[in-house]
Parts: sequence; C-alpha cells; structure tokens
Amino acid sequence: MDITLVQGDITEQRVDAVVNAANSSLMGGGGVDGAIHRAGGGRILQECRRLRDTSHPDGLAAGDAVATTAGEMPATWVIHTVGPVYSASADRSHILASCYRRSLEVAEELNAATVAFPAVSTGVYGWPMDSAADIAVRSVTESSPTLGEVRFVLFDAQAYEAFSRALG
Repeated sequence: MDITLVQGDITEQRVDAVVNAANSSLMGGGGVDGAIHRAGGGRILQECRRLRDTSHPDGLAAGDAVATTAGEMPATWVIHTVGPVYSASADRSHILASCYRRSLEVAEELNAATVAFPAVSTGVYGWPMDSAADIAVRSVTESSPTLGEVRFVLFDAQAYEAFSRALG
C-alpha cells in the first residue's frame, strides 16, 4: 500500500472512495462534509436519508464508517466517518484512530483500490493538526488493507506539513 499526500480539494480526487468527515446526522454540514454534499449532489443526501431510515436511525456513531455513492464527484463512493470533538481533558484518540480503521475496512468491503482521506476532526471539531496527523498516519500504517493507495488530501500548507512530518 502506498501512502501519498496531496494539497488540494478532496472532492476533485479521482479515487475509488473519498472519506467524508461527517457529522452523526449524515445530513451534511460545514467544512469537508458540506463540500462533499455540494460536489456530489442530491444522490449522496438521498442515500444518507435511506441509511437514517434503515440501518442508522440514531445517526452514525463517532469512530464508525458507512458508504454511499459519490454522486457527481469523480470518485465512486463516499465513506462517511464521524470524528470525535477534541477535548484537552479526555483522551479521545482511540475514536479518531477508529475513524481511519473503520473507513479502511469499509473500503475493503467495497473492493476499493484507492482511498482519499481528509484530516478528520481538525476543522470545527478542533483536533490539533500535528496530533491528528500522527494518529491518522499511525492508524493507516498499522492497518493491513489490501488497497493500492491511501491518499491524504490536505486543504492547506499547514495540514500538508503536519502530515509530511507524521510520515517521517
């Protein structure tokens, strides 16, 4: 498995699956979540509503992952995962690590060969970038997926540098 870094827009990635830093409602939101829902169009929201009506009536738990179509994006699927809100007083790193592990498990179930991740929980959920990068890289490298490529798509230079340091 190759791990690559790209500074750019996750909605434009030509991969089998993009990972969405979703909220538990699966109904869209701000940041990466809002961008993915806007770029993918109504089919993503339609499938998220179906998930809420069937398998996830209470929403998606933090650390879990589920897939939908990618709609109008160049990817085939969106893997939605809910990251934890950062807390300086409670260690939630295991939940953040689970986001990456569960997303990779879902990708394998889909037979995806390429997956693009954002920096989960680093936006409005407030996770410090260096810590998030360390957890993300460690979680992916300690997993044993049969994927060809895991791509971290970072929005800005600060995130790119943090993930570059984490990759060593």
